[in-house]
Amino acid sequence: MIMTLVLGTLLMVNSDVASMDDTPFLTGIASADDLTKKQDDHLAKAKEALDKMLSVKGRRTIDNTLKPYDEILIHLDAVGNQSSLMENTHPDEQMRKTAEQFSQKAAAFGAELSLNRGVYDALVAMDMSKADEKTKFYVQKTLRDFRLAGVDKDDETRKKIKALRDELVLIGQDFARNIREDVRTVKVTDVKELDGLPQDYIDRHKPDSSGVITLTINYPDAVPVFTYAKSEELRKRMYMEYNNRAYPKNIEVLDTLIAKRDELAKLLGFPNWAACVTADKMVGSEKNAAEFIEKIAAASEAKSKVDYKQLLARKQKDVPNAMEVNPWESGYYSELLRKSEYDFDGQKVRPYLPYDKVKDGVLATTGKLFGVEFKRNTTAPVWHESVECYEMFESGKLVGRFYLDMHPRENKYNHAAQFNIRNGVAGKQFPEAALLCNFPGGEKNDPGLMEHGDVETFFHEFGHLLHTLFAGRQPWMGITGISTEWDFVEAPSQLLEEWAWDASVLQTFATHHQTNEPIPTELVKQMKRADEFGKGLQVRQQMFYAKLSLSCYDRDPKEVNTDALAKELRARYTPYKCVEGTHFQTSFGHLDGYSAIYYTYMWSLVIAKDLYTKFDTKNMMAPGIAKKYRDTILAQGGSRPAGAMVKEFLGRDFNFDGWKKWLEN
Repeated sequence: MIMTLVLGTLLMVNSDVASMDDTPFLTGIASADDLTKKQDDHLAKAKEALDKMLSVKGRRTIDNTLKPYDEILIHLDAVGNQSSLMENTHPDEQMRKTAEQFSQKAAAFGAELSLNRGVYDALVAMDMSKADEKTKFYVQKTLRDFRLAGVDKDDETRKKIKALRDELVLIGQDFARNIREDVRTVKVTDVKELDGLPQDYIDRHKPDSSGVITLTINYPDAVPVFTYAKSEELRKRMYMEYNNRAYPKNIEVLDTLIAKRDELAKLLGFPNWAACVTADKMVGSEKNAAEFIEKIAAASEAKSKVDYKQLLARKQKDVPNAMEVNPWESGYYSELLRKSEYDFDGQKVRPYLPYDKVKDGVLATTGKLFGVEFKRNTTAPVWHESVECYEMFESGKLVGRFYLDMHPRENKYNHAAQFNIRNGVAGKQFPEAALLCNFPGGEKNDPGLMEHGDVETFFHEFGHLLHTLFAGRQPWMGITGISTEWDFVEAPSQLLEEWAWDASVLQTFATHHQTNEPIPTELVKQMKRADEFGKGLQVRQQMFYAKLSLSCYDRDPKEVNTDALAKELRARYTPYKCVEGTHFQTSFGHLDGYSAIYYTYMWSLVIAKDLYTKFDTKNMMAPGIAKKYRDTILAQGGSRPAGAMVKEFLGRDFNFDGWKKWLEN
């Protein structure tokens, strides 16, 4: 997942654009007052650049019009992205509140800019006859985005659009805050309920003075319960709490979010928000998105039925009269089935995956693959003592910086995502980004033994980060970083997951935390074989999410009851019943950030599986194809249409063949 604040045509960064800035973004920011001063300065400079652009008399050129416009984006990038990161991570409440306020200010400035007819007319009037192809594409895309934002509407309509966008920022912040702050707990009074869980998990959760063990719904606590706990009652209690995060607060917030987006779409001339938000995507329209969802659902239906039949049969060995598998049982019986049918036990892998070794392995693998080096910077200021700063070097030259905030804590974003900090611009600033995850570890004497799924997630999110860093050398803010079509942005991350499954790659860092022995090749083979189970169910589950995302926004909001919709669509796309008393949509953060376009994960996966066909599966570290991929796709940022980049790399348009082969294996 990638988190970036999109403001019409805007991205985000921190820099004095007059010279190359390589200072860590938190330099000089130790308090909310410091943050206020720095962000106010960025907003003032953005306003100066805007005034400069609009004051031009005579012929419009790239120098007197496009350059100051791009400078506006650079300063707004700094305010928006850095504020978003701080409000989702900083331990100080006042800093979080201040950051929220500046997120609102950046969004308001961006919305006003995207509706400024004077700015649009100035860009239209530019002499582009001698511009290079990247600059032409940038201007073409920018003008399209202005029109999609409503710049061509009358004054009264533009005022309404601006007011709605400002309101939607506040609603989205409420939605995210309610999820972030509602970290529920599950109490265990009988230690026998922890039977089946890994010993290091049990050791990490000691009873208090009254004999009560407290588990949270954060990933490191919840996922092992769903996967290994023999106690159905514990799994069910955890499921109920996990799927009621931010309830009931976010029911009303979500309803308001859906209604306001629909109102905005109609002001912009679209029948609904789904039509509006897909207009600039690879998919082209909400109707095409719906057709894609049904195509994927149909392709995976037969396999999902076979998967579920196997799962039920495994449950019936324990519960002979069972007629169904409940949602809180799917992970548990999937794990038992992998043991019995594929001779694979996930707990045998965990000792080879201590967090620190996995981290070092991800850095070493990607550094070697793409020809860069990562070094720890222990002097850069960070927002929490557990955060680590690293810098990326190429041929000895500093070219990027990133931060790893990888373990759960109070008031921190509780999923996994890359957050942009500043997008690099050639000759002006180099890129910075952060990974926010919630992995085991981070505590004294805790090796942080990870599930293999955690390792896959690490590679995935690091894929976003590499995309940001490598794409951060474009000449314009508007086409740098991950500024390509949204339904392509997950493909590079999904592709990088493949390296988490290669035995030769894993054996360079997956070593036993006690014996230091590398993970056995046969164990990796067993893990890969076992992973083939459940793909049909996984794909159908993803299509449930995708259809729910689309259905919240492709109709009259008066017809949307999110509880009823979730129940109906879960039954249509998955074999699992909706559990009464749960409201998972209240913590489904994608309904804000991705809104109607959750389909993009599967759309990107289709492309990723096709890209993967060009790599040598017997030599995953081969540098030649990796360099071509980096240069053709990652480094291009948003300087070309995604389809054109993919076609150049593949030598053809992308197709479903690689995805179908993956599904059917």
